[in-house]
Amino acid sequence: MTSEASELLEILWGRASTAPVSTSQLRVLFILEHSEGINLRTLADALGSTPPSTSRLCDRLQAVGFVERRPGAISRRELRLFLSRRGRSFLSELRLRRERALESVLAQMPAAQRTALLGGLEAFCAAAAAQIHEADELDIRTA
Repeated sequence: MTSEASELLEILWGRASTAPVSTSQLRVLFILEHSEGINLRTLADALGSTPPSTSRLCDRLQAVGFVERRPGAISRRELRLFLSRRGRSFLSELRLRRERALESVLAQMPAAQRTALLGGLEAFCAAAAAQIHEADELDIRTA
């Protein structure tokens, strides 16, 4: 069921176009949104990629005006990555399109099933947050 739901969400969200960015570039935008000012190496690690590949992704995002590179405060040779105003606006609009697509599906469900889904999603979010928190604490202890 999780596989089917995941695939249906991909199709549904695919209709809420992510153009002009690819899926990989969208991941970069989401990471930068939550970790503004990170350097290229940290971003590459988060993506599980190499710095040259990540740099090319950022080049394309900078070309469309979604990412800004700024010199670091300590070392001017180190560049920090930030979402631009246009990048933030793009993510906001994308989320709005995705929410509208989900709301359209939810509107077709009976009220009792929407209520049950809400309870299930709340439990899912709590379990996922706990798992992420545990992994973060483990990373801190092993570092």
